[in-house]
Amino acid sequence: MRNILTGLLTGALLATSGGAQQAADAIAPEPATAGAVAALSDDVRAALRAKAEGRPVEAEDWMIVAANPLAARAGADVLRAGGSAADAMVAAQAVLGLVEPQSSGLGGGAFLVWYDAATGRLSTLDGRETAPLAATPRLFQDAAGEPLEFFDAVVGGRSVGTPGTPALLAEAHRRWGRMPWPGLFGPAIGLAENGFAVSPRLASMVGGDRDRLSRFPATAAYFLPGGAPLRAGQTLRNPAYAATLRILADRGAAGFYAGPIAGDIVQTVQNAPGNPGLLSVADLHLYDVRERDPVCAPYRIYRVCGMGPPSSGALTVGQMLGLLDHYDLASPGPRSARAWRLIGDASRLAFADRARYMADSDFVPVPVAGLLDPAYLAERAKLLAGDDALPEVAPGSPEYDHALLWADDDAIERPSTSHVSIVDSFGNVLSMTASIENAFGSRLMVRGFLLNNQLTDFSFRSHAGGMAVANRVEPGKRPRSSMAPTIVLRDGRPVLVLGSPGGSRIIGYVAAAIVAWADWGLDVQQAVALGHGVNRFGRYDLEAGTGAEDLAAGLEALGYEVRTGEMNSGLHAISIGARLRGGADPRREGVALGE
Repeated sequence: MRNILTGLLTGALLATSGGAQQAADAIAPEPATAGAVAALSDDVRAALRAKAEGRPVEAEDWMIVAANPLAARAGADVLRAGGSAADAMVAAQAVLGLVEPQSSGLGGGAFLVWYDAATGRLSTLDGRETAPLAATPRLFQDAAGEPLEFFDAVVGGRSVGTPGTPALLAEAHRRWGRMPWPGLFGPAIGLAENGFAVSPRLASMVGGDRDRLSRFPATAAYFLPGGAPLRAGQTLRNPAYAATLRILADRGAAGFYAGPIAGDIVQTVQNAPGNPGLLSVADLHLYDVRERDPVCAPYRIYRVCGMGPPSSGALTVGQMLGLLDHYDLASPGPRSARAWRLIGDASRLAFADRARYMADSDFVPVPVAGLLDPAYLAERAKLLAGDDALPEVAPGSPEYDHALLWADDDAIERPSTSHVSIVDSFGNVLSMTASIENAFGSRLMVRGFLLNNQLTDFSFRSHAGGMAVANRVEPGKRPRSSMAPTIVLRDGRPVLVLGSPGGSRIIGYVAAAIVAWADWGLDVQQAVALGHGVNRFGRYDLEAGTGAEDLAAGLEALGYEVRTGEMNSGLHAISIGARLRGGADPRREGVALGE
């Protein structure tokens, strides 16, 4: 932790020259001074220190928690200047795409949950990628109809879906923005042109993925200059990204989905050496953000709300909590193997339903109401009444308004994502999870940003046992996701906002953090730092180097196979009460900033 803290503080101080000064000038009501920038650096120092000491950051007026100090600072400047949570999100995400390119960016997609203080209304926006119109259910199968190996599908153009993040940024700003759109890109443009310090996490991940990054010249030139991986603390510039952001600032999302940027994306995908893809100019032209109905589920005295299909996040988190609502978790507490037995088997039951029923609801009739029906969950919860691990689980039979039967899915979902939680001074609340899927996505880079590999979130198999898989590839379809941006309400008002990266483990991370906060009385920093235990498919995964390892013997005695290992979440949470309290996951580089 000390090395990470030192690296981040060094990066924050390096960034106060040049790019950060331009960033502050672009959004401050008056020209920023060197002293103002230095004061903001002190805020970052204090936030990193609080995280290292296990304390939440407290504020009264506004707060942002994001995965990199430079991104959090960009959003904080917007909030301080009177911007909305939507404004701050645009500024923060533009910076994240620069300083954390392996996780999210313009070439990916996102889900956003918004609570509007003026109306009390919850809205969810779907900026998920879409499959090309030329795609077929056999996209990830070989000539014999067998699924490709994961990285054979990922690396190159085949895995690239139509990016949704630029359209989502524009739509969120159109609905809820207060500040002029062009100025929100100033922080990222300044950092891209003048340079930023490579973070320890980015340097480590570049080194670990060197072989794949070296396959494409533009990608290799950026991440492996002179053939050597980027080093922590090295100053990195990205003028191509700055130029792309200037087009977005001047022309809005239309500048991304048509014209030279769209043409370069298509050429890069279709001409990817060894693994070309199908994305076309028409796919980009036709892309749109979809507003979906929020998916909400009761838990204790709360209502837990998030993104519905094509995300499985809110549905599966809601099912887990709906099953656990029938049991006392507060008394046994977080160190109890029996409490984690309930959490683990609730997760297994929810994941069994997820595999069979959840997919893009524009293509597949998903029984949302049936899956969250209290009577259905009460019946399923009876399966948790024993003392030992469930020997096996199977999907349930929720009430279904369509007579369809699907095969179980086996899609692989790898963790590389980013989450932002924001509360603004007007009382609006934003939860957004953005992703390019696997770390560094398809490894294809165009105009300064990486392209996603989100199509590999589809099932590689189109059928199983003579039945179609709900999450199979289809033209224009959005792949199922586990992203779970969440807002928790009590009596109709937000009390907690959170989310995380982590592939399909996101669901377990978010659900456990809610349990830790609601049942075990942990504050948000304690909740996001709690050692992880996740059980999706039978084996119990415990986070190495944390108190979760102490659960191993007890869980094995209950009948589980247990494995310990790294579980790199990125939970970012804000609790909302008399004061705002922010928690940033100590496993990553994020911070909470507020006033």
